[in-house]
Amino acid sequence: MSLFVRKRQKVVINIIPLMDVLTILIFFFLVSMQFKEMTTMNLTLPKIETAGRNEFNDKIQISIDEEGLLFLESKPVELDELSAILAQLSAVSNDIPVLIRAHNVTPLQTVTDVMDACRLNGLSKIRLQSR
Repeated sequence: MSLFVRKRQKVVINIIPLMDVLTILIFFFLVSMQFKEMTTMNLTLPKIETAGRNEFNDKIQISIDEEGLLFLESKPVELDELSAILAQLSAVSNDIPVLIRAHNVTPLQTVTDVMDACRLNGLSKIRLQSR
């Protein structure tokens, strides 16, 4: 018989460090999760017939108030009148930039109608002013 017989010690797993790591992981995932509501909006976007780039230096200023009324250089105009005036201006030069200033609650259709009128008359240097 052997004199050096060892008894096997019982294996002990210390759970406290594992619980600490698990708690930190759960906390990390809860903090880094994004709880966003995914909603789908049913929008009918306005139709536009033209497209172009926005390049400008000086400008013609068209303003649109919250009710959709148009102002050319602070004078009220209708969309048909504006289109006729833009046609006369484009006959002089197609490089005239147009600045459209619209109120934040102005209907998008009104803004796109003005942009469309500009582009149909050859004025493609359009920009929208915001705050």
